[in-house]
Amino acid sequence: MNKLTTKQEKFCKSFIETGNATEAYRRSYDCKNSNGATINRNAVALLENTKIATRVGELQLNLQKKFEVTVESLSKELDEDRQLARSLGQPGAAISALNVKARIHGPDKQEMPNDPENPMPATIQVEILRNENN
Repeated sequence: MNKLTTKQEKFCKSFIETGNATEAYRRSYDCKNSNGATINRNAVALLENTKIATRVGELQLNLQKKFEVTVESLSKELDEDRQLARSLGQPGAAISALNVKARIHGPDKQEMPNDPENPMPATIQVEILRNENN
C-alpha cells in the first residue's frame, strides 16, 4: 500500500462517510482562505490521484464486507440462535428461529421433501415439536 499523508487518509475516510469530495476536502484541509471553486478543484484532483483512488476503493470494499449479509450467513446465525434457545429451555424462541429460517429460504427456493414415512406438513411438525418441548 502506498503511504498517504494524515490529511489524505482523513480525506479518504471523510469521502467514504459523506460521499462528497468537496466536504471531505473541507474536513481534511485548512480552507479558511480558499473559495468554493478552489476547494472543489482540489477535491477533484485528490480523487484523481491514483493513491487516493486506490485507498477509497479499499475503504469501500472493507465497508461492503463489513455489512455483507447473505442467506447463508443468516441461516448460520439462526441455527446458532435456535440451538441457544433450546439449550436455555425456550422452545418458542427456537421455533421462531426455525420459522424465520424457513421464510428466508422460502418454498420457491427449496422444495420440502415428500417423505412417505412422515407425510405431515411442516407446520404440523412444528406444532408437535412445540408441544413436546412444553
